[in-house]
Amino acid sequence: MTKSPEEEIKQVIVVRTDIEMGKGKLAAQVAHASVSSYIDATFRDKKVADAWIDSGQKKIVLKADNIETLDKLFQAFKYKGVPCSLISDRGLTQLPPDTKTALGIGPWKSGEIDKLTAALKLL
Repeated sequence: MTKSPEEEIKQVIVVRTDIEMGKGKLAAQVAHASVSSYIDATFRDKKVADAWIDSGQKKIVLKADNIETLDKLFQAFKYKGVPCSLISDRGLTQLPPDTKTALGIGPWKSGEIDKLTAALKLL
């Protein structure tokens, strides 16, 4: 049985574009967000996390123009009980310590993620 697009399982990573990060730093922050959010998903609903692994680990990377957008999304997904992880840099290379860089969301049902991220643009 095929799932509807709203029931499809995916992960979304939202990364800030208002801070200067080299390509390698940006890739590392996206990876941190993906792994951390996946770990959260395994605790919240292992069946959903496993289904995501089995279906090819679909990921979408979106842009946030500022920290406020990242914080609002994080709070909204936490409130809804959707697995998510807000990433703060340790400040060892390019950024000051505790700079919030990215938000991992899911893996979770696409329909629930899209309700809050549909207005964001692809990275």
